[in-house]
Amino acid sequence: MGEFEDVFEDEFEEEETGNATAMGSDSDSEEEEEGIMQEEDDEETKEDLKVYLPGQALDKDEVLEVDNSAYMMLHNMSVQWPCLSFDVLQDNLGADRTRFPHTAYLVAGTQAERASDNEILVMKMSQLHRTNRDDQDQQEDGDSDDEAVDDDPVLEHHSVKHPGGVNRIRLMPGDQGAWAATWADTGKVHIWNLNPQAEALASPGHIPSSSTPPVHTIHSHEDEGFAMDWSSMERGRLLTGDMTGQIRLTTENQGQWTTDPRPFLGHTSSVEDIQWSHKERTVFASCSADRTVRIWDTRMPSRAPALSYYAHNADVNVISWNRRVDYLMASGGDDGVFSVWDMRALGGGKPAPIASPKPVASFQWHKAPITSIEWSPHEESVLALSGADDQCTIWDLSVEEDKEEEASTADSKVPGPEVPPQLLFIHQGQQDIKEIHWHKQIKGCIVTTASSGFNIFRTISV
Repeated sequence: MGEFEDVFEDEFEEEETGNATAMGSDSDSEEEEEGIMQEEDDEETKEDLKVYLPGQALDKDEVLEVDNSAYMMLHNMSVQWPCLSFDVLQDNLGADRTRFPHTAYLVAGTQAERASDNEILVMKMSQLHRTNRDDQDQQEDGDSDDEAVDDDPVLEHHSVKHPGGVNRIRLMPGDQGAWAATWADTGKVHIWNLNPQAEALASPGHIPSSSTPPVHTIHSHEDEGFAMDWSSMERGRLLTGDMTGQIRLTTENQGQWTTDPRPFLGHTSSVEDIQWSHKERTVFASCSADRTVRIWDTRMPSRAPALSYYAHNADVNVISWNRRVDYLMASGGDDGVFSVWDMRALGGGKPAPIASPKPVASFQWHKAPITSIEWSPHEESVLALSGADDQCTIWDLSVEEDKEEEASTADSKVPGPEVPPQLLFIHQGQQDIKEIHWHKQIKGCIVTTASSGFNIFRTISV
């Protein structure tokens, strides 16, 4: 199915390009190295290193290398077929984990060349050790010597055959087990019980069948879609949105699944993302290629949105509701902009006309569409996002610009794009990044999926 690759192996500098690049990435130029005395072990001194920012041109014979000191952990996993979507499976290993090595469970859906080759992958990544960094840095982090081993991780997996490619996969939240929903490119939504696969990974010795059928299939949509979310407040409530603009609600009652025949209508183009509120049981939000974000209440008999507002000047691709500050929502669009909205300032109860409010904050660092966005489950002001420009960025919106410091360092700035003070970290090295998720039980841990595979990492900045 796939394997881990050690991105910090000794032969790394012999490769033509680096696997990942951090905001503090290293770059080496043969022209600049001429006349510089090298150490006996051929390692570059700090004077040879330069900070690279996306958009800057590389000199002739100059390549990018990952900056080990920027990561607490970084592992790469290649897979046979690209996975456009994945989710992190809750485990029983404890909350707020920080001690290495880590273990993480994921579910993902493939996009194979042939429809019959598609699968749902239930994966266990174990022995996720920290990266080898400077001994002083490791001691400052409070790690013992036995934790500071950059050893090879272990990947185990079980698969389930899936009818068609998987546009999106989402796990039912909570500790009820590994129940998942998939949006297939066939226009169907499938609900799966993946407990046998997850239990087999946790307790080896049994190999579950890979031909397990879905427990339920939703046939109500007229076209395929991507938008999907489970309620975190009420078990078995699933929202799905399709490319025709329709949103459907499916509920479970004593093992029986029912889809409401009345769709939620209001979007005039494809529904791109859906998010249930984490505070109000009947409230959810959606975003669309019609440039709007809409707020809905399932109790309204009209099935019309309670509030609509223009969020971007292009398609709105993704939204994320802050789990720690329930009135904050983030959105990302095709214009490369991501914005943060205060729900309290938007009013409500008036479906028309569509409002055009001002966001609390708005940034345009990415040079291509935003493909995924998610607030940190541990820090209320921190969020991560990915873009079609092959960047994954981490932001802390509590950071304010220090004008005095900016003035004092103006003459020493590296030429290139202006870096917002709220931008904490830039992760690169993947091609065509599709989704990003925080691991809710490992503090500061982020997982990303791209056409080139998966990355799982922790940075020293979060």
